[in-house]
Amino acid sequence: MYLQYLSQKVFFSILIVTLISICIQYFSVSAQEDEKYVACNTPFKCANMEGVLGYPFWGPKRPDYCGHPKFELNCSGEAPVITINSTGYRVLGIDSREHFLTVARTDYWNDSCPQEHKNATLDSTFFDYTSETQDLTLYYRCSSAVSVGVSSQFSCPNDGTTVTNFFATDATKKLLSTYSPTCQESVVVRISDSEAGVIEEAVNALLQPNLTAALVSGFVMEWEANNSRCDECVKSDGVCGSNHTTGEFTCYCKDRPYGLLCGSDSPSGGGSSQTSKVVGISIAGACILGILIGGSGYYFCIQKKKKRAALIQTKGLITPPSSKSMITSSTNFSRSTHSGSYTYSQSDLEKCSTYFGAQVFSYTELEEGTDNFDPSRQLGEGGFGVVYYGVLRDGRVVAVKRLYETNFKRVEQFKNEVEILSRLEHKNLVKLYGCTSRRSRELILVYEFIPNGTVADHLHGKQTNSSVLRWPVRLSIAIETADALAYLHRSDIIHRDVKTNNILLDNQFRVKVADFGLSRLFPNDVTHVSTAPQGTPGYVDPEYYQSYQLTDKSDVYSFGVVLIELISSLQAVDTNRHRHDINLANMAVTRIQNHAVNELVDPCLGFESDDNIRRTTTAVAELAFRCLQHERDMRPSMDEVLTTLKAIGNQEFVTQKAEVVDIRSDDTALLKNLPPPLSPDSVVNDKWVSSSPTPSSN
Repeated sequence: MYLQYLSQKVFFSILIVTLISICIQYFSVSAQEDEKYVACNTPFKCANMEGVLGYPFWGPKRPDYCGHPKFELNCSGEAPVITINSTGYRVLGIDSREHFLTVARTDYWNDSCPQEHKNATLDSTFFDYTSETQDLTLYYRCSSAVSVGVSSQFSCPNDGTTVTNFFATDATKKLLSTYSPTCQESVVVRISDSEAGVIEEAVNALLQPNLTAALVSGFVMEWEANNSRCDECVKSDGVCGSNHTTGEFTCYCKDRPYGLLCGSDSPSGGGSSQTSKVVGISIAGACILGILIGGSGYYFCIQKKKKRAALIQTKGLITPPSSKSMITSSTNFSRSTHSGSYTYSQSDLEKCSTYFGAQVFSYTELEEGTDNFDPSRQLGEGGFGVVYYGVLRDGRVVAVKRLYETNFKRVEQFKNEVEILSRLEHKNLVKLYGCTSRRSRELILVYEFIPNGTVADHLHGKQTNSSVLRWPVRLSIAIETADALAYLHRSDIIHRDVKTNNILLDNQFRVKVADFGLSRLFPNDVTHVSTAPQGTPGYVDPEYYQSYQLTDKSDVYSFGVVLIELISSLQAVDTNRHRHDINLANMAVTRIQNHAVNELVDPCLGFESDDNIRRTTTAVAELAFRCLQHERDMRPSMDEVLTTLKAIGNQEFVTQKAEVVDIRSDDTALLKNLPPPLSPDSVVNDKWVSSSPTPSSN
């Protein structure tokens, strides 16, 4: 009995020591906070702002993983500066609770006459104007005959005496319109409603408004950087950040980073990391306590059974039972509960489920097919999401586009692309295989995989190789892209984001036009659709930008930019070029009007050495010129563009358009007399801008 008592005591002692060791190890591990959590949990100083900056902002003294890729701050000046679509904005204030940013354009800071007069566009995916702002239009080099009686005037250096500059809000434009000035340039900047009211009161009282004060007071815009996810992360005692390789949101917690919030990698998971630790310790303690009680009970039961069995066997009453029957019945029950009938019906349901006719995939299958969205499988990254290489369970190789965030705007773009692509069938349009449900944890689109990258990659990107993308190949790309766009227009669809990044190529360099997130179904009984301008800088139709009226000719303008890219191998917007050539459309029109197409063409194409290449590239340049006209009525339709390109490809243009065979000859009346179209990325005209602008005096 003494030995039995001693063994029980040793057993209990070992269990208690084990419990204490586990608790000590757990607390020591939990006390070590993740280094990224520590780094991102401290507000940082940027220029004149101190102790108030956190996610999504980052800069020189803050790691990039603590912010969002689109919210980098330059802290070298007296105030932070954020760059949006190549335009710098001076940060005047930040309201992190409401996600508001008060900014003023740096080029118009204390200067109403910058060297370059350009309009600015916001990246609508991440920024938007609030309702308390409005446009202020600046008119440069206007006729001075109307100077008497108009108080909203300002002067620029070297203006001279024959011109006058004006500025007007939407309300004071009516007064200015009575004088009908002719101006050479106009630029739209944003100001607050309160400053606009001050200007209007001054104009009505025939007083001189303070233009500088209106410009430097700035305006408020709202930002979107995974706001809802960040709020949930903060509620779980985490700190917001992002993975700069994938662009995905990350919640940094005391123990480690999480995808959504501390303590859980799923959207429905909750609880703070501290709560998780307490729960974990409680569970661990309960388990150990259960072991103690259960162990002791089990020990005494075993001893009691042994005594009873020995007593019964000595009396010859029973034989020890076999447990085989119990195991068999238990196994059969398990199989009947978890077997094929349920799994089969679930799989069947997934395969039969459709959305606008597109197959609905489970998030789990797409996660498996992309190796949990491994960054090494990333094919590209755009304004709406990241695209991954994937393989479906049925063996199909696919491109999986994972939208950045699930919000109202993303759901609309998701629905738009599915609805449009599921109803189209064309050899030069990318095929949509399916998508996740709108109620899935993430919005994901699944396309056929196109292996050879984009036209942009081959022209001026990571796959640039002029010896591969020779002129005949480029002309074929132009024809097939035009064919796809003409088909869209005949189907009452406007793409609205035509650019070389959205033109995919297979291994035979056949075209697949992609990315219909911004596309619009265009009713056949109307002439245009009124909508806020969206698209990519350098490709946006300037008349659409001005009038907010979207037509099929907006795609024609964008395709004109694509044609110039195919000719020149240059990017649509490049701030490293001369300021007059930053916008490729403006640069091309100027070169064509000056009979200098040879300066525009990529030297690797053989323009100077091959007469046929010179004739065909010149003809395509002339077609691009027509597409890039400022007035949409002067542009050809997409069907006309396609017909012309096919004729050029067949060299029928030699007899049909002999007058443009050599654009350096004298038969260039059309090119000489038509005005250059202006781009929203440089200067946008309105009804007061003259049709024959003179070069800037700056």
